[in-house]
Amino acid sequence: MQEYHDGSVIDLVALVPMEHSKFLVRHCPSIAAVVILSRARCGLSKCVTCYLVAMAVTDLLVIVSAVILNRITGIFFINSLFSTTPACSFSTVMVYTSRDSSVWLTVAFTFDRFAAICCRQLKDSYCTKKTAAVVIAAVCVLSGVKNAPYYFIYQPLYTVDGVPWFCDYKLSFYTEPIWQAYDWLDRILTPSLPFLLIFVFNVLTIRHIFVSNRIRKALRGNKEREDGKDAEIENRRKSVILLFSISASFLFLWVTYVVNFIFIRIKGGSYFSGFSFGNPRYILQESANMLSTLSFCTNSIIYAVTQAKFRQELKKAVKYPLVVVENCLSRLK
Repeated sequence: MQEYHDGSVIDLVALVPMEHSKFLVRHCPSIAAVVILSRARCGLSKCVTCYLVAMAVTDLLVIVSAVILNRITGIFFINSLFSTTPACSFSTVMVYTSRDSSVWLTVAFTFDRFAAICCRQLKDSYCTKKTAAVVIAAVCVLSGVKNAPYYFIYQPLYTVDGVPWFCDYKLSFYTEPIWQAYDWLDRILTPSLPFLLIFVFNVLTIRHIFVSNRIRKALRGNKEREDGKDAEIENRRKSVILLFSISASFLFLWVTYVVNFIFIRIKGGSYFSGFSFGNPRYILQESANMLSTLSFCTNSIIYAVTQAKFRQELKKAVKYPLVVVENCLSRLK
């Protein structure tokens, strides 16, 4: 058995096949999303493309740090450098930094679309590629600074020949007020505050779109029936589908995490570190961890489902190796 930063304990032998499948399933869509979106051929604005590429990269970093550094190394390299307490602590900082970056980039993307749709005066100055780059850099730097203290919350599980092995929460993490305040701050900043901000921005955006569409339809009158679909309304609809799909996925997959934190604080005690499939606290905690991690794997699927041009680029990417092989064979003939 080995304990991880999220408080969970896994059976190293039983999860070997599962970790292989997780690694393959999670990484391929994320890598494909980064490559396709970075080519900027999906018909999206430069500003939106910057946010989506950054979100795809941070999602991939979460998967790499959480799966490779915290799981696979613990299964296949139990007594390696990665299992020492400093390495374990550092990987935890990486997991939380990439996690917070992804979450707050979702908030930044939601606000960017809110500004573009609801605030015409702000759109020209804020919704630009340069602003997006500054916001992305600021989010990533601040996430790293905010999560640096996680390096100091662990102590060695045991020490052999002066070498500290594995990570175990210090007792002071549950008793000292400063760590209690930090734990509250962490849960408020991720995901409680983003949860609230995304909800508010989406409600305001929906309200604005409904009002604008009503006014536009009234002004067009019979012309809309003659010309067919309104191109402006259709473009808004496509943008909103992408925005709301990403936001709704985030809200749905993080709600259990919030419930678990509130339950622990109300009931008192610490995060569950046992291994019991029948224990309700264990089920709640592991469900929260699973769903919150899954939120970093869904954006690539959302791109494919909601964006026709993304699907076209994905098909081209899949067919490309076959085209290369076919060209090589035709030349040999």
